[in-house]
Amino acid sequence: MNTNMKKQFNRRDFLKVSGGAAGAAAVGISLYSSTALAAKARVVIVGGGMGGAMAARHIKKADPAIDVTIVEQNANYHTCFMSNFVVTGHRQLDYLAHGYAGLAAEGINIVIDTVIGIDDDAVKTRGGKSIAFDRCVVSPGVNFKFVEGHSEEISNTKVTHAWKAGKQTQLLRDQLTAMKDGGTVLIGAPRNPFRCPPGPYERTALIAGYLKKHKPKSKVIVLDPKDKFSKFGLFTEGWRIHYGYGTENSYIDWINGANGGSIEALDADSMTVTAEIEDFEADVINIIPDQKAGHIAEVAGLTDDSGWCPVNLHTFESTLRKNIHVIGDASQAKGMPKSGYAASSEAKVCASAIVAMINGGNLESPAYVNTCYSVLSFEPKDAISVAAVYKLRQDGSKIQKMSGGLTPSGDKRNAAHRAREVDYALSWYENITSNTFAD
Repeated sequence: MNTNMKKQFNRRDFLKVSGGAAGAAAVGISLYSSTALAAKARVVIVGGGMGGAMAARHIKKADPAIDVTIVEQNANYHTCFMSNFVVTGHRQLDYLAHGYAGLAAEGINIVIDTVIGIDDDAVKTRGGKSIAFDRCVVSPGVNFKFVEGHSEEISNTKVTHAWKAGKQTQLLRDQLTAMKDGGTVLIGAPRNPFRCPPGPYERTALIAGYLKKHKPKSKVIVLDPKDKFSKFGLFTEGWRIHYGYGTENSYIDWINGANGGSIEALDADSMTVTAEIEDFEADVINIIPDQKAGHIAEVAGLTDDSGWCPVNLHTFESTLRKNIHVIGDASQAKGMPKSGYAASSEAKVCASAIVAMINGGNLESPAYVNTCYSVLSFEPKDAISVAAVYKLRQDGSKIQKMSGGLTPSGDKRNAAHRAREVDYALSWYENITSNTFAD
């Protein structure tokens, strides 16, 4: 554990505070009926990812009389976390896919449609539906700020971001396998804040592992506008141990902001990236753009000048629009990372607040949790993790970390424990997705 933490914190402690909550799902394009009983209130949830699905399930379990509807544009949700396993061939794309049949079986309405607007009392969809609500939860994930020459169209065909898992994840995988030995993979990392802070660096490690095994004359170049990143010491230690980072034979070159690592433009035709320091040509380019709240949040007037959604951290109700709550990556959850587990935790806090508001109950003092695994290598197995428990600052301005733990490094590094962390990561994924989607 990290000796700088306010309190020592082990895995058993974390499971005690973070366990509990479940979710479920349904496939199709029609509206599933939740109950024959008269609903006491209607809650519509925009977005069926980790935040939206968990909020729906938590509300429905807390009060079955509340009519809960999820509106999601895709019949299957693909998790961004663990998608790096697909990129390097350790899992197939369907490993990431989760449907909505389980949630429908638990009485939650599922509408497969695209939300195009949110009025004061109804959600409007591209398919022509107007779905009335007393409270709305918006969990739209992220949208992207592309550099010059990059776009969603180009991402779908040639230079991926693969930061919304699905077809681009498979495309990046196919590009990697097709690359000649001796080729270069270039990864562009985004500025803070962004979804899954350790994700670009896990991707770097796993691609380096793939190259080391299958294309040993190749290498990864990372262009990064930042000078440090999440789990910096653990990642760079792992890169050094497994991939020779910092040596002449390193599989990884990381160029930070201080050394000109900021990307300014892309020429997809010539497969050239213009960075502050110089131009780089590569065989496979994966640019993860800077990010902002998902498009519908902006359309609905839920974002401020930062591009993210300001919220009351006790209830996650928007500070810009009444009766609309924003959770997950899109929200300004000050003090918490933008991660899948954080979205799930925020969903539970928001759901509990909504149930209390509907029933005239008292709002409880919220607690929040987060955990995150990052795999550095599959051969040999090596993974790292961080876990933390948070509470709301008394003045409501920030979510404060109260205790937490970080995988040991340096002379406290234990190879056997690190190998088990890979198994823990896989088990964690099965548990969180099952609890969210009732898979």
